[in-house]
Amino acid sequence: MVKPLNNQQIRSFIAIELPEEVKTGLNRLQTELKLPRHNFVKWVATEGIHVTLKFLGNIYPEKVAEITKVMEQASQGSVPFQLEISEVGAFPNLRQPRVLWLGIRGDIDKLVAWQQRIDSGLVPLGFAKETRPFTPHLTLARLREGVSPGDRRDFGELVIKTPVEVNFKVNVNSLSLIKSQLLPGGAVYSRLAEVKLKS
Repeated sequence: MVKPLNNQQIRSFIAIELPEEVKTGLNRLQTELKLPRHNFVKWVATEGIHVTLKFLGNIYPEKVAEITKVMEQASQGSVPFQLEISEVGAFPNLRQPRVLWLGIRGDIDKLVAWQQRIDSGLVPLGFAKETRPFTPHLTLARLREGVSPGDRRDFGELVIKTPVEVNFKVNVNSLSLIKSQLLPGGAVYSRLAEVKLKS
């Protein structure tokens, strides 16, 4: 189902949405890791955490139906599967973190194959193929530019020392095209289209 749109460009991406109970768990995890002295850490709002398969950038509304068709074609023959969210990590590492993330396990082969079909299917619509390998993860926080190595290390040590319980299961049975509006209070997300997997 595709909603009617006006003619302005839409910042958008294709992603797997997380169930509410997982978002609640991620929010609890962020709360455990937040300290007032780490004001250089920008936490991602849990409403905005998704398993992103393809960032599209700004698109025209008339492209939505074509993109949705690619999502449908890429999903043919795929059945629902399960992912597990576990382990906390960081890019490039926890000694000098820039991005804090959660790793994803489970039916990764199915997820990667699905992402590759979507990526290839979008090429005729003018979207370049990804050059970097797809590494599924959830971004929890980003450290602001200009943070000192000492502060990065301090935050990384806190993450390592904090005994966090991370064990969430996500039953994947649909794929969403999501609109991202960058507002002064942060990004606001809304679903433009959804493709369900047939079990």
